[in-house]
Amino acid sequence: MTMSVPERNSGSEGKEEESEDESEILEESPCGRWQKRKEQVSQGNVPGVESASLAMDTEEGVEVVWNEVLFSDKKVFKAREEKIKEMFENLMQVEHPNIVKFHKYWLDMRESQARVIFITEYMSSGSLKQFLKKTKKNHKTMNVKAWKRWCTQILSALSYLHSCDPPIIHGNLTCDTIFIQHNGLIKIGSVWHRLFVNVFPDASVHGKGRPHREEQRNLHFFPPEYGTGEDDYAIDIFSFGICTLEMAVLEIQANGDAVVSKEAITNAGQSLEDPLMREFTQSCVRQEAKLRPTAHDLLFHRVLFEVHSLKLLAAHCLINNQYLLPENCVEEKTKSFDPNAIMAEIQHEDRPGVQLKYSHVSPLELDKFLEDVKNGIYPLMNFASSRLHPVPRALSLSQEQVETVKTPTPEPQETETRKVVQMHCNLETNDEGTKTHLSLFLKMDDKLHRQLSCDILPTDSSKDLANELVHYAFINEDDCEKLAGFLEDAISRHRVRALASGTTQ
Repeated sequence: MTMSVPERNSGSEGKEEESEDESEILEESPCGRWQKRKEQVSQGNVPGVESASLAMDTEEGVEVVWNEVLFSDKKVFKAREEKIKEMFENLMQVEHPNIVKFHKYWLDMRESQARVIFITEYMSSGSLKQFLKKTKKNHKTMNVKAWKRWCTQILSALSYLHSCDPPIIHGNLTCDTIFIQHNGLIKIGSVWHRLFVNVFPDASVHGKGRPHREEQRNLHFFPPEYGTGEDDYAIDIFSFGICTLEMAVLEIQANGDAVVSKEAITNAGQSLEDPLMREFTQSCVRQEAKLRPTAHDLLFHRVLFEVHSLKLLAAHCLINNQYLLPENCVEEKTKSFDPNAIMAEIQHEDRPGVQLKYSHVSPLELDKFLEDVKNGIYPLMNFASSRLHPVPRALSLSQEQVETVKTPTPEPQETETRKVVQMHCNLETNDEGTKTHLSLFLKMDDKLHRQLSCDILPTDSSKDLANELVHYAFINEDDCEKLAGFLEDAISRHRVRALASGTTQ
């Protein structure tokens, strides 16, 4: 979904506070978490989307986008209902730090029409196109390091999409569907564009197309084979190549024409001073699709490839295993260091060596770096990785919320998308040794805590316990394996201690 900054009142009063009409709540989701507001969000050409409004996520306290697809013919909707559900369920599995989040969807059946409502992440900082225009207006040039960092993040997202099973082809990658946040994090929007084209043909929904002038403006992002039915991931690589050119030169000049010509694209590529950047972009925009490299191949191109620093490798290792470490361990550890102590030394035979002291490392800079790594700004791309299967953040329905739903049709079963960052447990066995009481303490990535307890039998396995927690949406599916390992280790140590003290289980 292409999301750009909504148009707001430019007057001083409009800057200070929102219009009461725009902030008015028009509708709530069945669970009460999402509240639709009157303010519209400017959208790109996503097939079938009738309206897109700002909404409030009452659980997280952030703005999101409330999107609606309307079906005036309920028979058409019924005929496509299973395909629609399958498409949205697949989208629920897509989660990557450089992809705009798809939070939730539900179906709403009414007498006159049917609706599909889905919630997506709101990108308030604006599109890459807007950023490049501002940069050009201020007579600035693109920083090469930023260009490389952005390319890596976009390719990270494309490599993820293309490695899904089945592969997801974006099909609408332009500088308008790429967003940049204030911290430098790049996110791709509209990843569901191609799926929507297949499921929502124009005849079956009320959808507003994009103005012809805007279609013409972005035609140069699409390769010759686009729309022929024979296109594959190579169309995304071509579009990515044009995006990299736009980022490097800030804008490919159309010279007054309605459409950017092939000659203008060639001239933009030839204007790049760095021969590696030229080679990189030209390989992406080759006319023959089969000659274009894959996203994974491009990550290993000489212009982007670098040996990851030990600092970056350590940061990823720390974040991936954060649940094993005590809270604020980095802060506490840095406080205990002697600032004058030497943490590393490089010795030279012909000249004085170099000493690195702890005082050379700022704890604040280290905290910011860890936060940036966690947010996905510095991905590890030089290692093969298996496909992740995350699920979107959701709010478990309580009985009170179910009774006060505003939309007739209930939402799909809830799942937990918050990740566990720390876990602790306590085990106590009864005097008879027939069962053990487990108290589990989990700290989620949003800094909220979850405390769970149950009685476990000697026949219960840690894997079954972890799967049960996933089933009831207490933990994210991605955390199942590490929680099972954590419980297995804790239960084993408890049994050893119990045997040593003369208590059998």
